[in-house]
Amino acid sequence: MSYFIGLMSGTSMDGIDAALVDFSQPSQPVMRDFLCVPYSDTLKRTLLALNFPMNNEVHEMATASREVALAFADAANQLIQRHPDYQIHAIGSHGQTIRHAPSGPLGYSLQLGDANTLAVTTGINVVSDFRNKDIALGGQGAPLVPAFHASVFARSGKRRGILNIGGIANITLLTDQDTLGFDTGPGNTLMDQWIALHLGHAYDKNGEWAASGRVIPALLNALLQHPFLQECAPKSTGIDHFSLHWLQQHLGKSDEYAAADVQATLLHFTARSIADACQSLALDDLFVCGGGAYNTHLINTLRELMPAVHIDSTDVLNIPANAVEACAFAWLAYAFVNQIPGNLPAVTGASRPAILGTLTYAH
Repeated sequence: MSYFIGLMSGTSMDGIDAALVDFSQPSQPVMRDFLCVPYSDTLKRTLLALNFPMNNEVHEMATASREVALAFADAANQLIQRHPDYQIHAIGSHGQTIRHAPSGPLGYSLQLGDANTLAVTTGINVVSDFRNKDIALGGQGAPLVPAFHASVFARSGKRRGILNIGGIANITLLTDQDTLGFDTGPGNTLMDQWIALHLGHAYDKNGEWAASGRVIPALLNALLQHPFLQECAPKSTGIDHFSLHWLQQHLGKSDEYAAADVQATLLHFTARSIADACQSLALDDLFVCGGGAYNTHLINTLRELMPAVHIDSTDVLNIPANAVEACAFAWLAYAFVNQIPGNLPAVTGASRPAILGTLTYAH
């Protein structure tokens, strides 16, 4: 058997997704187990703060990296303890992104989650730091999951899209000829931040609060002018570009808009930015994963905006929507070990395919 663990925490920062995946048949990997472990409230606040400049930043970043690694190790160890007979070959750890600034001659992407701490605490070799070699080759370092999507979800004769809606949303186009992919803009990030500010909830369950409000056309049109949405792929972004501070610039200092109406507008902003990005892709099917796949109002809004496209969850493709990205980082560890390129230059803009990741031994 060829078992790998994938660990992922996305830009929503709602917790650590951990998947145990069997790659005995690489084109048909089987997820043997999955769990999600939430961050503590204190660690989540620290990580959110580190997306922006702050005092004593280097110390806060270094200690948070150890904390993230210990939280990741706890998730991995739970899987290991549930399957004591499985020989885990390696852990693929995405870590927690706090800054993503890939453009320019000194571009970078920064993920926390010290690989040495993770390897020592689990006793298993760790493959991590998947993004920066792609950036060194002139790429965006993102999105990285399209290579995994192509490996397991592509079907002959279909123009198939795989849409991940995390904090940021990204789309993969799978065709007989090629694979394309890019970030489309905000996923859950603005909706999550807005409901946390006004109701104290981590997210808007089923989009119910957004559904209770009315879209504000002038605000929606203003948000749709964000420069990132006008850029051509390859492109990637982060939650620092779609923040409450940015939103407040469009709201002004008045209480002109009801909070529920702003939430309704933010949901439509996410849906419109996704639908606009998909417009030129001529999709037959779109399969959704990530936390946004469970936002019923968001998915129904996408269906209204894209009536010609069949939209469903990746659950029907045998990988649960909340587990796809964790499985992808298990695959990236598998790819590293087997010397398979983990990036797609047509997606990231890198100058060539490359083996992605850095290996940290447990012993």
